Amino acid sequence: MSQPQPVNRPVDFPAHQAHYKVWPKRLPRTMDAPATSLWHNLAVSALRFPDKPALVFFNSVLTYREVLQQAERLAAALARMGVRQGDRVMLNMQNCPQWVIAHFAILRANAVVVPVNPMNRAQELGHYILDPDVKVAITTADLAAELAKANAQLAPAERLTHLIVTHYCDMMGDALDDAGAGQALMPQAWTQWLGTRHPLPQLDGCLVMRWADALAGDVSDLPTHCVGPQDLAVLPYTSGTTGLPKGCMHPHASIMHNAVSTALWGGGNFSNVILSVVPMFHITGMVSVLHATIYSGATLVIMPRWDRELAGHLISHWGVTHWTNIPTMVIDLLASPNFAAFDLSSLVYIGGGGAAMPQAVAQRLLEQYGLSYAEGYGLTETAAPSHSNPHDRVKQQCLGVPFISCDARVIDPLTLQEVPQGEQGEIIMSGPQIFKGYWKRPDATADAFITHDGKRFFRSGDLGHVDAEGYFFITDRLKRMINASGFKVWPAEVEALMFRHPAIQEACIISTRDAYRGESVKAVVVLRADFKGTTRETDIIDWCKDNMAAYKYPRVVEFADALPKSGAGKVMWRALQEAEAARNA
Repeated sequence: MSQPQPVNRPVDFPAHQAHYKVWPKRLPRTMDAPATSLWHNLAVSALRFPDKPALVFFNSVLTYREVLQQAERLAAALARMGVRQGDRVMLNMQNCPQWVIAHFAILRANAVVVPVNPMNRAQELGHYILDPDVKVAITTADLAAELAKANAQLAPAERLTHLIVTHYCDMMGDALDDAGAGQALMPQAWTQWLGTRHPLPQLDGCLVMRWADALAGDVSDLPTHCVGPQDLAVLPYTSGTTGLPKGCMHPHASIMHNAVSTALWGGGNFSNVILSVVPMFHITGMVSVLHATIYSGATLVIMPRWDRELAGHLISHWGVTHWTNIPTMVIDLLASPNFAAFDLSSLVYIGGGGAAMPQAVAQRLLEQYGLSYAEGYGLTETAAPSHSNPHDRVKQQCLGVPFISCDARVIDPLTLQEVPQGEQGEIIMSGPQIFKGYWKRPDATADAFITHDGKRFFRSGDLGHVDAEGYFFITDRLKRMINASGFKVWPAEVEALMFRHPAIQEACIISTRDAYRGESVKAVVVLRADFKGTTRETDIIDWCKDNMAAYKYPRVVEFADALPKSGAGKVMWRALQEAEAARNA
């Protein structure tokens, strides 16, 4: 029989890592996550708290029992559609209860969730059908037409066979008709949007099914749940400096580790009320918000998209205790003319990442509300946090310390050797939260990992340094990524989409300063000769707005006669970026 080990054993960690000096005493340094699938977290919470509110959507409440039962019925419907173990199923929605139910239904069916940004347009959506070999998709009616358009552009053998479509109001019962105090949670504009019923699309060779019909069947076709920790659970996509977005292969184990770790780190328990506004398709919204909440048996208050007035009402009305966000959301909420009417006294934790929190705003939160904004850092490849600030030892504008079970180092990106404390280098990470590799991309997977100190480390592509206490700071990006209000924009992907415009001969995407978003997208464009003088910058912007996600399209277009190129003919994007930075200085 094996001997029990002390919880705080420093397994696989170098003894010299300075952050252990500030490590919260209540937390283990490493953790063995539950050796079960993610589905079991919902099943256990429903067993413990069957009548407890699990999901709150405006004035509508679903208990843990109801969420479990609906997820099982939907899983049975997926099985009747032919979904088998390991099959990929697309999930394309704004935050809503159906996203949660569908997510767990896919897991219950032993399948793999492919979460997709609902802002993507048809030109982008085709890749998320084709690359993961998706045959079944679940979406909302307002997005279904765009998905149908993408599907029609594929060869018949590549298209969807089944599409489940829901309306936001499908899960709201009488909530849309509520009056009185609850009406403040649903202003007229939201009532109209939530109550709109869009027609179902027609897809050649594809069975389109309403959400209610999918849930109407019984669970006699429910398959045995047989997946385990190392089976693939989710396939979120992330873009890179070249080519199309790549799927990050996360098994149940990597998501489970960070879900449980996040709950421990933030003092998670069943009495917490969590505001869910970070998109669930995003790794942070999925792992640090959704899965951590369900594991804890807490209550999730869901916002479909950001609205500062709605956020203030929801925090006040439902007594929200924990709020993970993007700093621009906090800035926007504090700027509301109605802010004095909001009651934030229930909040005990506020934090997030995706962009640096301005020090003045963080100081205001601390002085006026006693809240220390805890910044964190992570990537799709690391199942959200690889670093986070200890709640009682927060450093402002800092990534924090390596997360539970995460070993992080700073290396010279050329020699791959560790650099001394305080010197800049590339941040690398190793731990159970790291993904297994890129879907169908062994070349990209090989490039993303190195062996260091006998362990497999993921190369983040971000440059930073570590201070004397073991806190990490980001200083630059090795990759060409633009961070617009926490949304990552990858220039190569935007450029590839822009080349579809008949007037564009060449395009180079760079970042430009934005007072609100921090960074925004700028396109330097060379027009084809036949279009010069007749095509305006606004024409290009409008086309991009119609053909790519809202966070992604260029806000600024600059025409040029030619793009600077190297002797090998490569566009010298860095020269354009440096020139833009000089103009903004």
